[in-house]
Amino acid sequence: MNQELLRLVDGVARDRNIERESIFTDLEAAMASAARKHFGTSEGVEVKIDRQTGDMMAFRDGQQIDIRKLGRIPAQTAKQVMIQKLREDERDSIFAEYQERVGEVVTGIVARFEGGTTVVNLGRVEAILPRSEQIPGETHHPTERVRALILEVKEVASQVRVVLTRTHPDFIRRLFEQEVPEVAERVIEIRALAREAGYRSKVAVTSLDNKVDPVGACVGVRGSRIKNIVDELSGEKIDIVRWNESSQVLIANSLRPAEVRDIALCFELNRATVVVVEDQLSLAIGKRGQNVRLAARLTNWDIDILTPREYSDAMELLMATLRKVEGVNDTLIDKVLALGIVSVLDLEEVGHEPLVQSLELAENLAQAMVAVATEEARRQAASKEQATAARAVLASQLSGREVAEDLPDLEEPPTTTAEAAAGGDTTVNSEATVSGDTAGSGAAPAPSAATDQHSDQAEPDPRPS
Repeated sequence: MNQELLRLVDGVARDRNIERESIFTDLEAAMASAARKHFGTSEGVEVKIDRQTGDMMAFRDGQQIDIRKLGRIPAQTAKQVMIQKLREDERDSIFAEYQERVGEVVTGIVARFEGGTTVVNLGRVEAILPRSEQIPGETHHPTERVRALILEVKEVASQVRVVLTRTHPDFIRRLFEQEVPEVAERVIEIRALAREAGYRSKVAVTSLDNKVDPVGACVGVRGSRIKNIVDELSGEKIDIVRWNESSQVLIANSLRPAEVRDIALCFELNRATVVVVEDQLSLAIGKRGQNVRLAARLTNWDIDILTPREYSDAMELLMATLRKVEGVNDTLIDKVLALGIVSVLDLEEVGHEPLVQSLELAENLAQAMVAVATEEARRQAASKEQATAARAVLASQLSGREVAEDLPDLEEPPTTTAEAAAGGDTTVNSEATVSGDTAGSGAAPAPSAATDQHSDQAEPDPRPS
């Protein structure tokens, strides 16, 4: 019995997480390769190892041979073959292990940096955290412990490459499972998640137990649970939204802290028109449109934010346009509005087929309604383009005048007829919303500049004659 061989096989299998049978198979293949090289033949050599006793037997053309007498060169060949096969088995083991762990959060130690990529030591393998998968503004240091989600496992150039991420939305989902026991036990379910890594995230949660408040459980006592997640994400803001099967309620919840006055849903366009008062407009849109953008991703609805005046103006224009069509009355207009179509642009985009199917209208009537809406929408677009061009011209004239005023040594250019008629400088004011731009312009007189008056009379010479 060869106890030493058995102990070696068990130790390698345990340390490298390789199947014991694979190691025995590799040993047999390595010894057979050495014997074939010794005898100068490509076949007819077979090596078997007893799995229970560790005894090794070798045969050549059916005759048993003593493999220990092959010499130094075959032994070296067997060693090289064995090392290569063990590396292949270890690589396959690592690939299989981490392939099953894709989507799992792991903890590693920052080893080094290669360009913008951070190399993280996970123990058995070194993983990479690319720059694109790092939270913006976040920095790491060598020997620092870091948590990340396994995004992908692939084989590249005979090596296993594990790709980590800290920007994927599932990273937040896994952090909630670790910090909130109710989420891990499936008492609270995360129904939807939208994220802009490093800035803000929205998480919609619901409870399967009526006695458990999903929002309160995720926040924790004095915000202890959510604080741990925010700290792990380097201060990223997280909004916990209460899930609701009603799209209108869910959209209103997702736009918090803004208060929503009214919501019109157009299922044909998958668009929600949300009405908020003037003082809530900035809250609903968010910084650079972040709040409404995340709400749209969370709810899977295209969201347009309008003020009450913009909403009423759009509906009045739609109603006035439809009244031009023969056969359209107020009852039919109310049915169109009930479909969530609140502007001529919506009606143009919807087309006539939904009107025929949902409202059971005659096809020629539906086509006539869409035609007048399309004509009015194009007229509005042309007017908007003209206004935009006019603002651009005024802005260029204004900037040119400011440049001239900054050059005191140059002669002041003559006043143009347009400027003289306007009475001075022209200022442009504009407001931008998610639904569109509204702009107004007005003329403001330029401040009068004091002009030094010089007399043509020559001053007397103070020197005595």
